[in-house]
Amino acid sequence: MTVAPTIENRAAVAAPAAAPPKSRSILGYWRLYLAISPFYLLFLCFGLIPVGFSLYLSFHRWDGLGRMEYAGLSQYRYLLGDAQFWHAIGNTLIIWAVATLPMLFIALVTAVMLNSAVRFKSFYRLAYFLPNVTSVVAIAIIFGSIFSTNFGLVNAVIQGIGLDSVAWLNTPWGIKVAIASLMTWQWTGYNAIIFLAGLQTIPTELYEAARVDGAGPVQTFFRVTVPLMRPVILFTLVVSTVTGLQSFSEPQVLLQTTANTSTFAGGPDNAGQTMVLYFFQQTFDNNDFGYGAAIAWGIFLIVAVFSIINWRLVQRREK
Repeated sequence: MTVAPTIENRAAVAAPAAAPPKSRSILGYWRLYLAISPFYLLFLCFGLIPVGFSLYLSFHRWDGLGRMEYAGLSQYRYLLGDAQFWHAIGNTLIIWAVATLPMLFIALVTAVMLNSAVRFKSFYRLAYFLPNVTSVVAIAIIFGSIFSTNFGLVNAVIQGIGLDSVAWLNTPWGIKVAIASLMTWQWTGYNAIIFLAGLQTIPTELYEAARVDGAGPVQTFFRVTVPLMRPVILFTLVVSTVTGLQSFSEPQVLLQTTANTSTFAGGPDNAGQTMVLYFFQQTFDNNDFGYGAAIAWGIFLIVAVFSIINWRLVQRREK
């Protein structure tokens, strides 16, 4: 007795076996590799090779012109005991803390207000983002005038309320406050726009439920907005840490007229000398390229460690 083939069996018989895909060698995709090759060539010439050469250079003594002299780990041992380098680290961390933590909080509050605004949203976004695209040199010159001892706007306000003027650009803490204020003004709008993009992904139903439960604006901000914005806060904190610990243009331009010996000195008593400024001073003022390379790798390790710490603190698991 024969059994009539089912529809599936007829389809299987009728359909020919699929041919195995033809394997193509790497040379078969040469056009695609040729199309993306400019990026990798530029990265190799201006990225990977300089990084590798700086690591090689950190084990040598070199003034930029003569022969290189192998120094082994002596430059790194000297770096660990270099009091000026540790002083620059302390300056950098203080400026980063004074600038970054208030800046991120102000940026988040600003983003919440922008998100709740009804009219002129595009104008506000442009106005807050404008400082980030303004020249750092122009910003530093303006802030140098604002914090000027004799004719500065800040001292005019202080004297107006009956207090004595402060030599902002000639005292250790005044210098750090001036640099931190410049960085806060420059990056608040940038982070506010990023926070605004994150806020627009939060469902409005959550805010409505919070209002039904009797939560006020402050409770809603800390109980709803901040927890849901944790990934965005992590991103901005890591980026702000990387940029803040590598600050160079702000103190260099702001304090170059107050330095007596070098434009990389960071003002009187090196109070505003950051790690990158110290790197430039040793490399280009003292023509010590080997030690400068060691400083650069020390800066890299410090930035990496603090970025990991920030990531761990913000990204810790909720209990």
